[in-house]
Amino acid sequence: MAERLIQIKKHNSPEDLRDHLRGLDVELAVAEEVDPAGVLGTPTSFVDGSAGRFEVANRFAVLPMEGWDATDAGAPTDLVRRRWQRFGSSGAGLVWAEATAVTAAGRANPNQLVLTPENQSGFAELRELLDSTQVCGLQLTHSGRYARPTADGPAPRTLYAHPLLDQRVGAGDHTVLSDDEIDELVATFVAAAAMAADAGFDFVDVKACHGYLGHEFLTAHDRPGRYGGDLAGRTNFLRSVVEGIREARPSLGVALRLSIYDLVPFVAGPDRTGQPEVAGGYRYAFGGDGSGVGVDLAETHELLEIVEGLGIGLVSATAGSPYYCPHVQRPAYFPPSDGYGPPEDPLVGVARLLNATAELTRSHPALTMVGSGYTYLQQWLAHVGQAVIADGGAHMVGLGRMALS
Repeated sequence: MAERLIQIKKHNSPEDLRDHLRGLDVELAVAEEVDPAGVLGTPTSFVDGSAGRFEVANRFAVLPMEGWDATDAGAPTDLVRRRWQRFGSSGAGLVWAEATAVTAAGRANPNQLVLTPENQSGFAELRELLDSTQVCGLQLTHSGRYARPTADGPAPRTLYAHPLLDQRVGAGDHTVLSDDEIDELVATFVAAAAMAADAGFDFVDVKACHGYLGHEFLTAHDRPGRYGGDLAGRTNFLRSVVEGIREARPSLGVALRLSIYDLVPFVAGPDRTGQPEVAGGYRYAFGGDGSGVGVDLAETHELLEIVEGLGIGLVSATAGSPYYCPHVQRPAYFPPSDGYGPPEDPLVGVARLLNATAELTRSHPALTMVGSGYTYLQQWLAHVGQAVIADGGAHMVGLGRMALS
């Protein structure tokens, strides 16, 4: 489909972009001019139920990514430190720092950062590379189904048998975590959060997005025991980790990066354009409508009510997973080298994510929402970001890939 798309860089004015959006029958606000003294430069804040209020200097956030350039032991290298120096000099009011495994077995890559007692001083040094005025958090993660901790290949740990994704990573009955193992992981997350607090971080993120372990819990409908079934069971892991952190380090804020909706896995079709792997019903998409290709935020709203009850005040909204539907969470004109061409104009995906984030933002005023999906907009990013923030569709503009360049 890519040859039929209009690249975003081809638009010469905001009106050109609006015309394109109208042709797609997509609603997305675009400011006529970016005001240097406008809303993007104004301060905001979030309130954590345990740690209190955090003041943020402006409306830009660096989003967490996975920098696969740590040592074999998961410690920061010069490449990691250089990246963090640039985050510090970026001017962003919030640095939601990169995905850090809580245990070596939970890495998505053999050179992903791991927070251990041996590496803790290196993380304290990373925090010191940022500007003292920047609010900084650390994303804590276990890659679950997508764990690849050594060069020997995938080593997935899953929560239930998935009819499509198991075969992609060689998962099976032997990979499913027991309730006792999950109990141990809860303690590991809490211990990592305590180390992050002692290293000087303002908050930690209990990651629940992009197909990783925290996200997979949300679709564990058929899992028996304490960590599956109804929404109370499927959020037991999140609730247990947050409650443990509150007890261990009450002055540490807790945030959540959440895939607010998901779709069925996509594959390359005959012309390399992405298409759903299966047609018909699909029940494993949190925030999906059951069809596999539509969105229904009813359960996402329920989850955010639970989040509010836990005292979490900061949420980053994303969607889908880069492993099985990358066009949903990072709309792009050019496909990944191992992926598929865009099955829709990427602007449709941008608007889907921004508009869903706006619905959640307006429905949950106690939460400070960080939007994502902006990188595809390139030179029009600030025009859209300004319009979104001014209209109350989010509190902050989050930048992932663009922050790296």
